[in-house]
Amino acid sequence: MFKNFWYAVEFSTDLEVGKPKKVKILGQQLVLYRKNSDNSVVAMSDLCVHRGAALSGGTIKDDCIVCPYHGWEYSPDGAVQKVPAQPDKAIPRKARIDSYPTQEKYMFIWVYMGDLPEDERPPIPDWSEIDDTETYRAVTGSFLWNSNYERILENGVDVAHTPFVHGGVFGNPEKPEVPEFVMEESDWHCKISIVLNPPRSKGIWGMINPNRQALADRPPVPVSTTWYLPNMILLDVGTPMGAMKIFDVNIPIDDEWTLVKFVALRSFFKGKWADRDARRRVFKVLYEDQAIVDNVRPELLPFDLSAELHIKSDQNAVKYRRRRQGSSRRAGASKATRSSAKAAPGSRPGSSRPRRASPCPSWPMPGTSRRSAAARSSRAAARRHRPAWSTAWCCTTTIPLRSRPPRPMNPPPA
Repeated sequence: MFKNFWYAVEFSTDLEVGKPKKVKILGQQLVLYRKNSDNSVVAMSDLCVHRGAALSGGTIKDDCIVCPYHGWEYSPDGAVQKVPAQPDKAIPRKARIDSYPTQEKYMFIWVYMGDLPEDERPPIPDWSEIDDTETYRAVTGSFLWNSNYERILENGVDVAHTPFVHGGVFGNPEKPEVPEFVMEESDWHCKISIVLNPPRSKGIWGMINPNRQALADRPPVPVSTTWYLPNMILLDVGTPMGAMKIFDVNIPIDDEWTLVKFVALRSFFKGKWADRDARRRVFKVLYEDQAIVDNVRPELLPFDLSAELHIKSDQNAVKYRRRRQGSSRRAGASKATRSSAKAAPGSRPGSSRPRRASPCPSWPMPGTSRRSAAARSSRAAARRHRPAWSTAWCCTTTIPLRSRPPRPMNPPPA
């Protein structure tokens, strides 16, 4: 898993003042809270250095978070500033936890999990259209997958699967051919633009949408799919009624579980009355994708390009895999450079604060069992194609088999 990127971990509106919140990403549990002084967001390890209590169960006092177990107070930089049991004694220097940089942009809270200096960090993509409330109406949602985030990302930018997985929704089973496309790319993203023939519209869309004719007479629809390193997707569809854009972050809880959060924009039907249907359509597509992707083997994306077959319509996914390889090579060079610099034991490169490992406790999930021995063997085979990343650009996280995500939150299928 890549660590030196900004990760969107929660919707800004879902973090209330005075209410700490637990999130899990890259196998680490974090606590988010808002400072009382300026409402800004703090992100730190959800682990009291004293006896391992979850700080997310604590309270906010001024700009500090207070442990619910023994009342230790942590300042926003992760340092303990008060120990109630011995108020007159000096606080140990190692009484601190990791704190992470945060930003609030485009309706999300972003956390930087890496260790690069600020001027070397990859950018947050320009998703400023989310803030354009004059042009677009937005709905949001969250969806839990039992899949690795990279498999989900590749599915999200794959045009060729839509006639078969989403036939009649926005894929057209009458015309599964993938026409010529235009590609744009940078160091951090790749965009494929294509023109497709839509399926027949149904429901209220079918009453208004002028594409109920025969396939040859339906107006073509411009579509683009874009991935952004390391885990983000933008689907842009120019429907006959107006623009529809879905911004999607695939939050890697661990190797096996991913929490998708999306912002879906539309430039038509901008009344509140249409929100429920707009949200329902997104979830319908997610359920259709989940039925396929949750059963893909191997579960982890092979690092070796030759491990799976590729054709022209897979070019966007192939670009993503090659960019991953480039990042791992860059990580190796960065690791060699950083290893020559002396660092304090237990500290991060470039930081004087001690680094404390984050635990991965069990999260109960009723009705969920461990994967079969065959599935675990499949995962092991996939890992043989991947390097053991533990560098400036990326890292691997070992997750205990007892690890479970939060309770299911997906709405019932439409």
